[in-house]
Amino acid sequence: MMKIDEGNTPLNEPVRSNAVLLIHGFTGSPVAMRPWADSLELAGFDTDVPLLPGHGTQWQDMVGRGYDQWIGATEEAFDELARTHQQVFVAGLSMGGALALHLATRRNVAGVSLVNPGLVVDSRLAPYTRWLKHAVRTVAPISNDIAKRGVDEGAYPRTPVAAVAELHALFAQTRRRLELVSAPVQLFRSTVDNVVSEQSVRELVGGLNPGTLAEHHMLLHSKHVATLDYDAEQIFHESARFFAQLAAKEQKRKEERA
Repeated sequence: MMKIDEGNTPLNEPVRSNAVLLIHGFTGSPVAMRPWADSLELAGFDTDVPLLPGHGTQWQDMVGRGYDQWIGATEEAFDELARTHQQVFVAGLSMGGALALHLATRRNVAGVSLVNPGLVVDSRLAPYTRWLKHAVRTVAPISNDIAKRGVDEGAYPRTPVAAVAELHALFAQTRRRLELVSAPVQLFRSTVDNVVSEQSVRELVGGLNPGTLAEHHMLLHSKHVATLDYDAEQIFHESARFFAQLAAKEQKRKEERA
């Protein structure tokens, strides 16, 4: 852990070039993002894969966690990277995609890469979950939607209804803020996704300003958790290229201004 002085400036820590913050999905854990992070590290990026509050332990720990805590955790992780890096990119899977987009409306994000991002809870009961949570504590999990056999993303075995209410609110707030996203966005979309429907993609495309969605890649052999599926290498390669191109473009702009 680096040391921070009273002026909030890192001590004995050189400013590095580029980093990527990777954000996992709802009821999941960094397990789904670690291979992506490892690949980006090999491509020359520093990475961080934070564990979101209420995740990675037991499903009961999600109850009582507000979506503002998930937002706060991503902002804190981003700020930590921004202290020691010239540019910080953000990558997100599923709910992590919504958090990445939300972060891009509040921080100087250099670029965003999304894998099957969620922006809509695909249930007619979603608007009522803040009341239903008092009658129904949990529902069946939405996990391991992966075409490759024998792969486990490490998600919870049950989904707390109280947490679904927070997810619904997070998505609603993020949709309202999409026009504030100015960083270039790269989208990876699985042709088969049993968790996030096309409605989320429509909301993303319709909510972003023209030109903000820079790339749209289809994943032909993967389901929802594509970072652990057959098309993972495509995600890893294309995102590293995307981030490197954006970094080079920004570096060129700085040199021209100097």
